[in-house]
Amino acid sequence: MLVTKEFTFDSAHFLPNYKGKCEKMHGHTYRLQVTVEGKPDKNGLVIDFVLLKKIVNDTVLNKLDHQVINNTVKVASTENIAIWIWKQLNNSSEFPKKVKLHQIKLWETANSSVTYYGK
Repeated sequence: MLVTKEFTFDSAHFLPNYKGKCEKMHGHTYRLQVTVEGKPDKNGLVIDFVLLKKIVNDTVLNKLDHQVINNTVKVASTENIAIWIWKQLNNSSEFPKKVKLHQIKLWETANSSVTYYGK
């Protein structure tokens, strides 16, 4: 079973070596969708949404929200940010053992996104 929770965060970034408007510092309100998979426990939960929110806040949002992403991800394309988020979440020891990260989807704008499965 898949369980998904969405988040938003505001950050600035720029694309070094890019020719165009995005080479200059600019900001976005990113939308992040985190999907995990597992089997429901005796309470009928794969993961408590409260715990999933805590994990994402602790490992990702507290490091990216209202920050310059290039300080964390040198070439801060949406693709590279998605890979960085995946690694942070996938390495978190806060997930219950029975829960596995399935995918993340990161929107840079309302109609532009990246989906990453860790492959």
